[in-house]
Amino acid sequence: MVQTAIARKLEVLRLRGGIKSADLAELLSTTPETVSRWNAGRSSPHRAFERKILDLEYIVECLREFYADPNDARLWLFSPQKLLDGKKPADLIEEGKIEEVRAFIKDLGGVVYS
Repeated sequence: MVQTAIARKLEVLRLRGGIKSADLAELLSTTPETVSRWNAGRSSPHRAFERKILDLEYIVECLREFYADPNDARLWLFSPQKLLDGKKPADLIEEGKIEEVRAFIKDLGGVVYS
């Protein structure tokens, strides 16, 4: 079976970001069954979901600069962050505030610890 482009993106999210189908369903406000259909190539996500998947892939790639273990990146996404006033990046993504998460990750790159 030939893997669709979306299925390949979902695999990247799983392998590099530790994001499970249930996590993705939560982030996109859809069902795990829908994600499973996308993964199997039985259906395609609507354009808005597709954009979020692509944004999530970018976020996961950025997090690789900080976390070698994909599960650590996943935990970061679903943990309250002090610099986000206790908000979870996953909640912001779910609310459609992906740019805030991207900016936050970019700012992390400039943080220097002594």
